[in-house]
Amino acid sequence: MPSLETAIVDRFDDLAQRLGPLFPRSETRERAMGYIKGLLSRCERKNGWQLAEWLGDVSPDGVQYLLDRARWDADDARDRLRQWVIELLGDPESVLVLDETGFIKKGQHSVGVQRQYSGTAGRVENSQIGVFLLYASPAGHAFLDRALYVPKSWTEDRHRCRRAGIPDDVEFASKPELARRMLERALDHGTPASWVTGDSIYGGNRRLRFWLEQRSQPFVLEVACNEPLWWKSFQYTRADESMAALPDDAWQTLSAGAGSKGERWYEWALTPLMRLQLNEEDRRWGHYLLIRRSRS
Repeated sequence: MPSLETAIVDRFDDLAQRLGPLFPRSETRERAMGYIKGLLSRCERKNGWQLAEWLGDVSPDGVQYLLDRARWDADDARDRLRQWVIELLGDPESVLVLDETGFIKKGQHSVGVQRQYSGTAGRVENSQIGVFLLYASPAGHAFLDRALYVPKSWTEDRHRCRRAGIPDDVEFASKPELARRMLERALDHGTPASWVTGDSIYGGNRRLRFWLEQRSQPFVLEVACNEPLWWKSFQYTRADESMAALPDDAWQTLSAGAGSKGERWYEWALTPLMRLQLNEEDRRWGHYLLIRRSRS
């Protein structure tokens, strides 16, 4: 039986063979593989200077050249990595996870930067926002796709966009729209997944929810307490009003998983929502409001 170290080396060699054709120049190809090894290393901080030092370079010029000026197709790399992830981790019980993160910035020239809420900082900060699609399977988890959110303050200023290198055909897209595009790429490619999940930024977007329904793709997306829903009639009821009207026996205590202080116990309820039944296929699917509340 091969050792763990041998298995890791073989896995990395497989990855290098898949990504190698992206880089026509051997020097760039070697630099790219070295950069990936640096990201996977125990290097304390993964910035240009420290990665360059880990690689044995006297300056970060080589790393910066790879990321800024070398010719390679990032979307092609994404597609190759997605196929690799599916082959390694693919499972019908997997979950596609939508999430975003903020990148704190000091200046005003980074593409998409503006003062906006950043989950990284937990407050409004000068930052960029990236939307991500992740793959969580019983065998492990990995990133599948990414998109930079470019606010209207940028897309409505074409001069600013051109100075930053944004093509003229890039138009404003909301975070849920960016998420839908990433989901479409993954699902059209045959990525096996039982669910799609995400927070209220995505669950509060009805177009995204309807699009998933039209694809017969199960999902569990968070909604705000004031989200209008069809509950017991074809008249809108706020989500929290539906919760308040549930009887005591509708609730059961279940764990949300282990935390730093042990199991995280909450009260849960599941109540059906009204749904237009258009055809026999639609009747196969349920539509529910899942509620979690504190036991206190």
